[in-house]
Amino acid sequence: MTLRSVFIANRGEIAVRIIRACNELGIRTVQAYSDADADSLAVILADDAVNIGPGPAAKSYLDIETVVTAAHNSGADAVHPGYGFLAENGDFADAVVAAGMTFVGPDGASIRLLGDKVAARKIAAEAGVPTVPGSVGRVADIDAARATVTEIGFPLMIKAAAGGGGRGIRVAHNIDEFETCFPQAAREAAASFGDDGLYIEKVIGAARHVEVQFLGDGQNYVHCFERECSLQRRRQKVWEEAPAFDLPGQVRTAMCDSAVALARAVNYCGAGTVEYLYDPITHEFYFIEVNTRIQVEHPTTEMITGVDLVQAMLRIAGGEPLAIHQDEIKISGHAIECRINAEDPEKNFMPRPGTVETLRVPEGANIRFDSMLYEGYTVPPFYDSLLGKLIVHGPDRDVCLARLRVALGELQIDGLPTTVALHRLLTEDPAITGREFDTRFLEGWIERQFQP
Repeated sequence: MTLRSVFIANRGEIAVRIIRACNELGIRTVQAYSDADADSLAVILADDAVNIGPGPAAKSYLDIETVVTAAHNSGADAVHPGYGFLAENGDFADAVVAAGMTFVGPDGASIRLLGDKVAARKIAAEAGVPTVPGSVGRVADIDAARATVTEIGFPLMIKAAAGGGGRGIRVAHNIDEFETCFPQAAREAAASFGDDGLYIEKVIGAARHVEVQFLGDGQNYVHCFERECSLQRRRQKVWEEAPAFDLPGQVRTAMCDSAVALARAVNYCGAGTVEYLYDPITHEFYFIEVNTRIQVEHPTTEMITGVDLVQAMLRIAGGEPLAIHQDEIKISGHAIECRINAEDPEKNFMPRPGTVETLRVPEGANIRFDSMLYEGYTVPPFYDSLLGKLIVHGPDRDVCLARLRVALGELQIDGLPTTVALHRLLTEDPAITGREFDTRFLEGWIERQFQP
């Protein structure tokens, strides 16, 4: 079955990205939008658009019944969830299928299975993927957790079993911190995910965050190599690269092969990402989690492999077998992505929506700007602060960084504060140019740069 019409159950730059992928495949698009997004670029570009409710996401983009009903009534034969909102909600995927449509992504059972961090750890271990030392499964309560603490020692992380996006996580360096953090993590997990289940993991010091992109059609599986995602603030990615730098060939092979093995173990269908912690001293890597949807940073992979991941998702959802073999996927050069957010670094990165007065976007064969912006557009206050992503490609990392500096110098977004200046500073920092950073770097760097 080839998809004829896709309902986009998302907003912002990822909605625009999906529309453009559909246009190239000759697929009709129907854009969902809230009252706050009536004049969004996605609405302007889509073939049709449907209002799904008020601005707050809980009353629009997160309302499963409303979204599924709108999609069904629009005549769409498939729903693309993008990322965020309902993208990793197994009940949503099931509801889409129950309404007679195709969900562009894995089925609800796979989403629930891999979305449970404890269950995913178990699957990873059974597939031969190294896992971080920690609890075998969920810890029943704080008393049961103490046994794991005694076994693995400090520092450790208390993590939400149903977590994601850095929420429901606490780090404890001693028993007193553990006693305080455990109930805090449980409360945050319950509030964020409706599930207060927790598990324990050892903290891997000086680790880098590396993730592997994979595709599967339920029978055939390939990886599209890895991305470096170590520059994070409050466990939220800020800057991503592909491929990961200074990764030994045997480590790259083992890491990528393990991601494919995990995908095969669950008969995965669609695009997904396996995230790892990598120790650059010992060259060991450990499974963190699986993301069962397209990632914000997917353009870096597309730039170095030439594989259109969004189109691949749509083709797989339409019933086509995976059209590319592993030996056809090669790494070409280096790519870096900067997330441009509507935040004020001088005010502790406070989100600052506003109206785009001037927009000047850098151009060139090796530059890509995925965004939802146009001059005169007013960024609504209800959603994530991401405005767009500047992606630059070069034959190697040094050339890529040089091109990125030029592109950031040309990028102009006036009318609201953004993180463009932060990225300009990062391109000049010796730790960035010298590849001497890990997941702990950016927090300290920001404090030195922007705190009084």
